[in-house]
Amino acid sequence: METIEKRCLELFARDYKFSIIHNSNGEVCGHYPRQIVFLEYECVDVDRDRFESTVQISKLQDLVSRSKLARCRGRFVCPVILYNGKHICRSSTLAGWGELYGRTGYNYIFSGGSDDNWTDSEEVPDDDSAIRNRDTQLFDKVRGHDIKLLQYLSVRYICDLMMENKKVKFGLNVTSSEKVDKAQRYADFALLSVPYPGCEFFKEYKDRNYTAEGLVFNWNQDYVDAPLTIPASFTQKLNIDWTQYQSWDLVEQTQNYLKLLLHIINNDDDCGLLVHCISGWDRTPLFVSLLRLSLWADGAVHANLEPAEILYLTIAYDWFFFGHMLPDRLSKGEEIFFFCFNSLKHIVSEKFSVVRKQRRKYSHFRDGDLTVEDLCQLRDETRMLDPSITHRLMHFKSERPRLPSPMPARPASPSPPGWTCLENLTREASRRHPDQMPEPPQLAPLDVEEQQVYSEPLLDGRASHPLSKGEPSHPKNKTHFSCLYL
Repeated sequence: METIEKRCLELFARDYKFSIIHNSNGEVCGHYPRQIVFLEYECVDVDRDRFESTVQISKLQDLVSRSKLARCRGRFVCPVILYNGKHICRSSTLAGWGELYGRTGYNYIFSGGSDDNWTDSEEVPDDDSAIRNRDTQLFDKVRGHDIKLLQYLSVRYICDLMMENKKVKFGLNVTSSEKVDKAQRYADFALLSVPYPGCEFFKEYKDRNYTAEGLVFNWNQDYVDAPLTIPASFTQKLNIDWTQYQSWDLVEQTQNYLKLLLHIINNDDDCGLLVHCISGWDRTPLFVSLLRLSLWADGAVHANLEPAEILYLTIAYDWFFFGHMLPDRLSKGEEIFFFCFNSLKHIVSEKFSVVRKQRRKYSHFRDGDLTVEDLCQLRDETRMLDPSITHRLMHFKSERPRLPSPMPARPASPSPPGWTCLENLTREASRRHPDQMPEPPQLAPLDVEEQQVYSEPLLDGRASHPLSKGEPSHPKNKTHFSCLYL
């Protein structure tokens, strides 16, 4: 665990100055990383000189501590990507009254009869208190702190992936959401309801031999009551017929939602974005990961990371450190994690770019340049993912047809035993006939204490090659998104 945490911090440090919110014992949130990274600045100085931060980390920690009760499982609004000074955040949905009262009662008992979360000098005005019941006052207080955190992070857009207005179990509302807040506390935010199937739906994806094309969700189920709701200012600027969303298959739905998110964060304003589902550990990391990888492919974030490094970061940080339960999902066949990376082949066009330049394409290399294939075959000079964590994702046939590309042909040589070349991450899934899809073996339950994602320590000096991003000798337009999935 400590090794993986250290690697993630090193990768963040390649491009950003950041602060750490310590969560070693889960005191902030039991399902969040032990070291929560708050990105402050993108580093533009080559020597990484220290400079004074404008972020008041103490104020941020105070807002986090006060606001976490507002959301399901205490999974507060957490910034995870910094793009053009805008924070892209993740969280769970709003907590319902049952969880809220349960957690506040628990905190009260184990704090010795006092709870610092409620010692706020800003009390509800007397005139309002006279007409509000106790429940409303509690929601005012808790959700008020949540709103303050959103405002502090300059978040204006909230993208809700829930299929429901409220999550109901055993006839009780166990969660809520901003879009159905009766007091309209979130009226100042741009609320987008973009219902997306939960992890249970991805069992059908697995049962169809991992074929998402033609897989359409059944919108007539009783629990589905959240319609697609997007402000007209966004729908008019995207060439998408949103009225047909219930007829989209899983591929088209994912593509269109990602286009929407990229369009939002590429607005001219300085406002950030929050993405959440119910618990925030399945659908949320799917879109956070796709956003991070797509922006990386444009050179807009993590410009100094190589393909294996950005994959390492998003798998470790966006998925596992934020609580994705891979062994449980695999045991149920709910392979949303595999779908995330297998779907990279569907987002390679310029329609998914936030910059006006060609991207994610193979280019003609100089004779002295290394190809992706060369890099994958050089174990000592390549960052590879340990199969103990990604074997389920990267298990393909040993013999694969070569893909046509402008790169010069190189003699094929076998990869080290037990390792899968990163360029082949989803090549086989995208090229083989569905009848040729092997049944991947079940992954043993993860014990992160015993896992190490990298086979080698990160090297201080990195060889120059066409995948290096942000290096003076290699312009960013030679970075290739295709190496992540081909």
